[in-house]
Amino acid sequence: MSDSVTDPVADARDAEPVDGELLADDVAAAEAAVVSDLDQLQAERDELRTVAQRLQADFENYKKRMLREQTSAIERANERLLESLLPALDSFELAQRSLESLEGAGAPRAFVAGNGDSSDTRAEVEKIRGGVLAAIRQLVDLIGKEGLERIEALGTPFDPSEHEAVMHDDAGDGEAAVVEVLRTGYRLKGKVIRPAMVKVGPASG
Repeated sequence: MSDSVTDPVADARDAEPVDGELLADDVAAAEAAVVSDLDQLQAERDELRTVAQRLQADFENYKKRMLREQTSAIERANERLLESLLPALDSFELAQRSLESLEGAGAPRAFVAGNGDSSDTRAEVEKIRGGVLAAIRQLVDLIGKEGLERIEALGTPFDPSEHEAVMHDDAGDGEAAVVEVLRTGYRLKGKVIRPAMVKVGPASG
C-alpha cells in the first residue's frame, strides 16, 4: 500500500480562488449597501427639499394674504372716514354756491348793508369770500386725491345704482332723466358710497 504525500504549497495555491471569490462577494455586498444608503439619503434629501419648498410657498401665501387683509382694512377705514365727512362736504358745497353767487363788484354789499358802504369794507368782505372759497376747493381737491369723486348726475339718464329719486316730474314723455340734483352723490375709487339724491323727469329732447 503506497502512501500519498500532501504538498502544502499546492494546497495553498488551490485554496486561493476560494478566498478571492469570497472577497469579491464582500466588495459587491458593500457596494450594494453603499448604493442603497445613497438612494435612501437622496430620497430623504428630496423629501426635505419638497417640505422646505412647501413651507416657503405657504409663507409667501401667508404674506400675500396678510398684505391683502391690511390693505382691505385700511381701505375700509378710509371709506368710513370719508363717509363721515360727506355731511360737512355738503355744507361746504352750499357755502361755496352762496359765495360764488356773490361774484361781481357790488356783491359784497349784501354783507355790509347797514354798516356803511365803504370800499375798504367791501374789499375786506371780498377777501374773506375768496379765502373761504379757496379753503373749500383745497378740501375738495385733498379728498379727491383719496379717490373720492362727485357723481355728475344733472341731465344724465336715471340710473338707480347711482341716483336716489325722491321727486318725480311726470309732465311730458321721454326717457327718465335727472332734472335736478338735491344732494350730491359720491364714488370712492369707482364704488358708489352715496347715491345722488335727485328729481327725475322726462329727458329734454
